[in-house]
Amino acid sequence: MAGPRASARPSGGAWRCAAQLLVLLLVLLLALPTCAQWSRARAKKPSNIVLILTDDQDVVLGGTTPIKKAKALIGDVGVYFSNAFAVTPLCCPSRSSILTGKYPHNHEVRNNSLSGNCSSPAWQRGPEASAFPVYLNKQLYQTFYAGKYLNQYGTKGSGGVSRVPPGWDQWHALVGNSQYYNYTLSVNGKEEKHGDSYDKDYLTDLIVNRSIQFLDERSPQRPFFIMLAPPAPHSPYVAAPQYQNSFSNVKAPRDGSFNKPGGKDKHWLLRQPVNPMANSSIEFLDNAFRKRWQALLSVDDLVERLVKKLEDVKELNNTYIFFTSDHGYHTGQFSLPIDKRQLYEFDIRVPLMVRGPGIKPNQTLQAPVLNIDLGPTFLDIAGVNMSQVNMDGQSFLPQMAPSLRNGTSRPYFLVEYTGEGCTNSNPDCPKMGPGVSQCFPNCVCEDAFNNTYACVRTLTGYNLQYCEFADTESFVEVYNLTADPHQLENIVKKVDPVLLQTMNQRLIRLQSCVGRSCRDTKY
Repeated sequence: MAGPRASARPSGGAWRCAAQLLVLLLVLLLALPTCAQWSRARAKKPSNIVLILTDDQDVVLGGTTPIKKAKALIGDVGVYFSNAFAVTPLCCPSRSSILTGKYPHNHEVRNNSLSGNCSSPAWQRGPEASAFPVYLNKQLYQTFYAGKYLNQYGTKGSGGVSRVPPGWDQWHALVGNSQYYNYTLSVNGKEEKHGDSYDKDYLTDLIVNRSIQFLDERSPQRPFFIMLAPPAPHSPYVAAPQYQNSFSNVKAPRDGSFNKPGGKDKHWLLRQPVNPMANSSIEFLDNAFRKRWQALLSVDDLVERLVKKLEDVKELNNTYIFFTSDHGYHTGQFSLPIDKRQLYEFDIRVPLMVRGPGIKPNQTLQAPVLNIDLGPTFLDIAGVNMSQVNMDGQSFLPQMAPSLRNGTSRPYFLVEYTGEGCTNSNPDCPKMGPGVSQCFPNCVCEDAFNNTYACVRTLTGYNLQYCEFADTESFVEVYNLTADPHQLENIVKKVDPVLLQTMNQRLIRLQSCVGRSCRDTKY
């Protein structure tokens, strides 16, 4: 006899399991759009970054006047920083500060010589190994460099052209100091010599040509960092052929401290120039001023071509573009013909303008920004955990795009320089004896071993500069830049002694600061 037929209806427990499974499936189905949105958000590529770094471009004496396209394509659609400073007014130490985000006393590059630690083996083993490109590379940024790197790069003592610094995927670096023709490049570690053909060799144009090639060949799935370092307007400031007759009537500005005596209240190096300057010196510096502007017109073209290419490859709206210089320059101020290396505003202020995602157009911001802040800002954009980065500077991304981060400004900062002199008498100025350098035939020397100083610059509360020299006089210079923007009068003997003591204590603390302590300005 057959047994009872199994019921077709599921039991109560089975019904409950089925219902729970159905609810779970519905929840998962409802969650799918959210997951997809989350995946798309996670998959969004980080912003690209471009840094255009000119060489010796001032801002105080009209050095940005020729770059009208750059101002329109970067500054006008983004932000100008009216108080941007280099923490030291010389190429190799300043560029080392940009790369490392550190003050010179921490990266220890003192001047442009190999013995001054410029691109030396010690620099390579230490600061260069933790420069910002290394962090960007770890974030899977495609990194590209073209132009002048450090003054001693590629020389025999610094490892030659075969050495490519860490962090760079594509490397097209100039061997030695700025040139426009007849130079050598290290192209990914291989020597490439160039001659004097404008079409093939003019360095400013070559730099942008290669960056455009890089943009065509890059992986579109990864973000990129491009650093372009043209030689302009550094000497020998050779303009492109089409610009060699531009600005024919331009002369160096005659206002401010132009052709003024340094006076007894300036340090000894500023007391030695002949005043008034000889007509030959004035003609010389006017010619230099004009040629510098001519050379910058090709930089203006570089910006235009690069922005156009970024637009063509649909990357412009996702790219931050920074434009700045390694330090300022002077032409006739305090009767010094041409150079940098001084503590005054014309040598330490730099142009800085930025455009990019989240930055409102037509902004001018007065908060002080230093060149040691560039690296931290790049890493902030790239999403690097800044608590794990040992840099003296700080990101200024919050100032450009306040909604992106929380940040603070600094009320004061350090400017420092170690003077460079010759052990023998300079042939252009033998009467000065050993210890001076950068001398002109009329016996004006722009640098010396004891042109070594450290300054506190403050823009909050007081618009003040306080500087101490490491010389036999222990010379001190103090300037109220609100009352005296051209720094004509050293007011050290007129200032409240309490304020002098405060500035001295700030200077002592800043000269020994490292990392976070350089940003701690509570005192």
